[in-house]
Amino acid sequence: MKMYLCGTWRDAARQQPVHSPFDDSLVDLVPRGTPQDIREAVTGLVSGAVSMRRLTAMDRGQLLRQAAAGLREQSEEFARLISREEGKVITESRLEVSRAAETLDLSAEEARRIAGDMIPLDAAPGGGGKLGFTVRVPCGIVAAITPFNFPLNLVCHKVGPAIAAGNAVLIKPASDTPLTALKLVEVLLRAGIPDTAIACVTGPGAELSEAICRDERIRKISFTGSAEVGRRICAAAELKRVTMELGSNSPIIVLDDADLELASRAVAGGGYANAGQVCISAQRILVHDAVAADFLDALRPQVALLCEGDPLDDSTRLGPMVRESEAARVECWIQEAVAAGAQPILTGQRRGAFCPATILDHVDPRSRISCEELFGPAVAVTRCQSVDEAIRLANDSRFGLAAGIFTRDLQRAMRFIHEVDAGNLHVNWTSQWRADLMPYGGLKESGFGKEGPRYAVRDMTEEKMVVIH
Repeated sequence: MKMYLCGTWRDAARQQPVHSPFDDSLVDLVPRGTPQDIREAVTGLVSGAVSMRRLTAMDRGQLLRQAAAGLREQSEEFARLISREEGKVITESRLEVSRAAETLDLSAEEARRIAGDMIPLDAAPGGGGKLGFTVRVPCGIVAAITPFNFPLNLVCHKVGPAIAAGNAVLIKPASDTPLTALKLVEVLLRAGIPDTAIACVTGPGAELSEAICRDERIRKISFTGSAEVGRRICAAAELKRVTMELGSNSPIIVLDDADLELASRAVAGGGYANAGQVCISAQRILVHDAVAADFLDALRPQVALLCEGDPLDDSTRLGPMVRESEAARVECWIQEAVAAGAQPILTGQRRGAFCPATILDHVDPRSRISCEELFGPAVAVTRCQSVDEAIRLANDSRFGLAAGIFTRDLQRAMRFIHEVDAGNLHVNWTSQWRADLMPYGGLKESGFGKEGPRYAVRDMTEEKMVVIH
């Protein structure tokens, strides 16, 4: 596939391969873009931003609805491409395509809701007889720097609101999974986006992201990825507007009055979806000691059913990680935790990029599998003696993206809501749940700003104050 900039599909002097995590076969080659390609792309987007600003809200909404319809028409093709380049099992890939189309539809709805406010100037000294109101205008050019783990829906969560708000968009997809983003550009062009209003440049993240941050013509950057990379982007972006969706190590509290069948079923799903490569994956399971044994007895057989295999096989429930090096890292962290005293409840041998579904009990909270972002198919159970200890352990983290609690006690649930430092809180479910219309974002080193089309549109427009004297 080629990259897209300045209204044309282009090759580059160098190519980079995209390999399947399942069998390391070559899926495709993409151009290895350069900082100069970024500068050229932005030059094209300057004129594209003018074209986008001229589109009415109805035009932008119709464009996005056509794109959503295009995704649905090619849903199986997109799903198979996601599974091939990322390793996600096909049932989850199909769900991602469905969600991405919904994200574009939600963005289309928000295009018609962009409006300012009336300001009661006569309530201020000297304001009598004056009319005040605000108008919202596009930022101009939005840069979307996207991760590998949801190569379609997380791109749509940036591109959809940017288009709804009347901006031109530069996509810098993850190097591991660029093909889905390039295919989405084809859909957007068929849906009617102006040729120069969209660009997708593939290549090494460090080089291209630096060029994006340094280009003063880009007004807004929306980034999803690690806290470490996010910190560097913020430092380089200077006066640009930024949204940061960063890492996490989500805690799940299971108290002594919890419904253990519900909790175990939810953790079995929330800890291992996409081979654990979800930023809100259930990772730290903080279980009251009185019910820990029963909880593990309920959890183990459910996780043991997650069969590994070809991600394109409908029966596969646990696919490979995106790279063998990532699977090796997760394996290393599991071994470190066991060496520090953790007890394996369920584990196995790594095979290439396949990391076995793992449950560890009695995990030291200082172990990397607990205190850092694992991003792999394992859960770390730490036992606690009270709700106070559980909340303290939940907050003992530099992250704060999502958290969950299982309890039948409303007062305990309200304590969790008020005291746990996370941007997304779930009562009687795990952290691994997201509706695409909700405000989604974290606290602490999990970032700032919100995604969800309504909230992203707000951040991708700017406000003008008008006073008629």
